[in-house]
Amino acid sequence: MKGGLQGFVDRLEQQGELARISVPVSLELEIAEIADRIAKRGDGKALLFENTGTRFPLLINMFGSSRRMAMALGVDELDAIPAGIEKLFATLAAPRPSFGSKLAALPTLLRLSRIVPRRKTGHGTCQQMVLRGDDARLSLLPALKCWPHDGGRFITLPLVHTLDPDTGSTNVGMYRMQIFDDHTAGLHWHIHKTGERHYQAWKRRWEEASGERGQSAGSASESVRQGRSDRRPAPATTRMPVSVALGGDPVYTYAATAPMPDGMDEYLLAGYLRGRAVRLVKCLTNDIRVPEDCDIVIEGYVDTAEPKRTEGPFGDHTGFYSLEDPYPVMHVTAITHRRGAIYPATIVGVPPMEDLYMARATEKIFLAPIRLALQPEVRGLWMPAPGVAHNLAVVSIERTYSGQAFKTAGALWGAGQMMFNKIMIVTYGPADDVDALAAGLRAAQLPDGAATARGTLDVLDHATATPCQGGKLVLDLTARRPPRPLRLPATARPTHGIKTVDVSLAEKWGVMILFAQPGTMVDVEAFIAANAIEGINFFVVVDTAARGLDHSELLWFALGNCEVGRDVKFVGGYLIADARTKLPGTAGAPARWPNVVTSLPETIALVDRRWAEYGLGEVGKMPASPSLRYHPLVRSEKAEI
Repeated sequence: MKGGLQGFVDRLEQQGELARISVPVSLELEIAEIADRIAKRGDGKALLFENTGTRFPLLINMFGSSRRMAMALGVDELDAIPAGIEKLFATLAAPRPSFGSKLAALPTLLRLSRIVPRRKTGHGTCQQMVLRGDDARLSLLPALKCWPHDGGRFITLPLVHTLDPDTGSTNVGMYRMQIFDDHTAGLHWHIHKTGERHYQAWKRRWEEASGERGQSAGSASESVRQGRSDRRPAPATTRMPVSVALGGDPVYTYAATAPMPDGMDEYLLAGYLRGRAVRLVKCLTNDIRVPEDCDIVIEGYVDTAEPKRTEGPFGDHTGFYSLEDPYPVMHVTAITHRRGAIYPATIVGVPPMEDLYMARATEKIFLAPIRLALQPEVRGLWMPAPGVAHNLAVVSIERTYSGQAFKTAGALWGAGQMMFNKIMIVTYGPADDVDALAAGLRAAQLPDGAATARGTLDVLDHATATPCQGGKLVLDLTARRPPRPLRLPATARPTHGIKTVDVSLAEKWGVMILFAQPGTMVDVEAFIAANAIEGINFFVVVDTAARGLDHSELLWFALGNCEVGRDVKFVGGYLIADARTKLPGTAGAPARWPNVVTSLPETIALVDRRWAEYGLGEVGKMPASPSLRYHPLVRSEKAEI
């Protein structure tokens, strides 16, 4: 079987899951617009662009369906993975009082021993072609500029390998990389990520070794206070080694995104998922090891004594631009690749996109560890696409006592990447049962069935005025009460700043959507009284420009723009959320507010004209650009409003 991404491409093609585009297509905006149209369909194929103007073809949307996500992880259905994990946990945790029961566990232990990453001597297939020094140019790669206000071209599926200088352990993370020039790129690792922790550790080691932090900084007592081991001498260098792998078995890419516990090897998960150990080979210009069968490797270092450099903007998975901020700079020392290498890429933006299917795999794979090690009452986890992973989570539990939902939320908010969750709904039915969820919201008892807290938010949450911190909300829908009687006027009368009203969600969901101009005063309580409304639990105010969006899109827009501590209040038996765009300078709002991510009209027109050339279907059945729906939300001709 062929290695690298080529083997996966062959399988996709055999299963009718691949489309080849042989005509030249621009890396700036055009490929992204094509991929956005295909990704939004949900049943679109993976796309292989064979003529990128570089030596490498480009594969995009390879995870963009439930079927392809399962294929990438080597199973027919994703449900097969959590069942196997539960069985594994049960076998390992079972008591073994007799010699026979211990023998019975041996096959499982032997299988586990076969998935531990292996070190390969010599060179790997990822090093068949070697470029060093000036020849190792990032411009050789078909990196994309996805959206018009992006700061440049970005590597969007990099497996970034870093080392902990204290323990020598390796982390593999998915951090986008902005190409600055032929030999440098920005590494977008957030403050909460392991890559940033490693960066700070390397920086601290050098400062302590060189005495730059003062005599006490390098003392033994300081090391004890910081909880560090001094068994390994501090590297006397400012250079932190970094290696970036691209491609290879698609399970590597998934493992780099998975919420693994800190210090646990991502390639152990990859080995478990694919049923055999990952073989690692040493890089040529640093001591980091990468999968020997990946397609492309970028080797280099970060100089921790060098100032960070402005990175961004970037059209992000939130559907909004993440704005400029300083991040470390990677210096390239070598680029190696296999013969016939394929460059992997993805595009993110307004959901749903390809990353949705990776998130669904995570929901299933990590449910078993959550249940068995953290919250045994949890029965299901669902992160709906409009919540972009961290804005909304629905958790189903087996309720045995009052208040259990709040206990569950508190525990989950302290668990790994769940700490970034903004709104959690705890229910009694299956987590992804939409009808049960609707019934629960319609019958919600407010404010008793809700609680707010303050905690950690994702760096990309643009609604909070305090970066990485803000309000959280949990709704307890486990109590199965009947809904309150619903009373609505035949026609709701716009008043008190409310321009128009959508009542289509009222009867089933207990939600009313109110449209108002950003920055204007609204009095929702007066509006409710003027219209004699009863039985509605949730009043959500959004921009008048959002009136053309469907309900899923409105949920995405509202979740992104709402900061619980500032924008949510309970009045009597209902909740009011001001989920409008917050104009910079408004009291309590952040100083910067990003635009929604959309394609330019000229890019849309270009793809419309060329559709027949791509060979992706009849022009009469050409999918319209998703950006056309979001253009009314754009408030300026740049990334920031």
